[in-house]
Amino acid sequence: MNPRLTTLLAMIALCALYRVIPHPWNLSPVAAMALFAGAKFQSRTLAMLVPLAAMACSDLVLGLHPTLPFVYGALLLTAVLGFWVGKQGAAADAILFGSLAGSVLFFFITNGAVWLVGDYYPAGWQGLNQALIAGLPFFQNSLLGDLFFNALLFGSFYALERYFPRAFAH
Repeated sequence: MNPRLTTLLAMIALCALYRVIPHPWNLSPVAAMALFAGAKFQSRTLAMLVPLAAMACSDLVLGLHPTLPFVYGALLLTAVLGFWVGKQGAAADAILFGSLAGSVLFFFITNGAVWLVGDYYPAGWQGLNQALIAGLPFFQNSLLGDLFFNALLFGSFYALERYFPRAFAH
């Protein structure tokens, strides 16, 4: 394996490990690792499969739930958003936009899933609205976590590419 790929895999693995240690609700690198993978993996297949595999491993520890297909679908869409970020040269404004868009996308898909497959909210627009409103307190941490972990992932990788250009060349 080359150093670039090994580093990318290790960074995603550390994100999955972070999920299983105690941390504030939703302040995690879930969407950030998908955006980062989409932007930085040379293979689009790996960019989508590696974050899903990392999530699956951590979900085996954390527990499985009926909304997982929606969570994984949101991650795949965030990785696709990462393809666009990567085409922008992972510029700071593209990373910021991707981070914000990934957070919003993840919020609507996962909270919509809780409404759709759970027994917590009534059917119809009123129930969906209740589910989205109930998710708002968690959205703040998701947004902050995505911004923080995207800055950490992209910033760290940028530093590695800058200081070890031969090892991290495409």
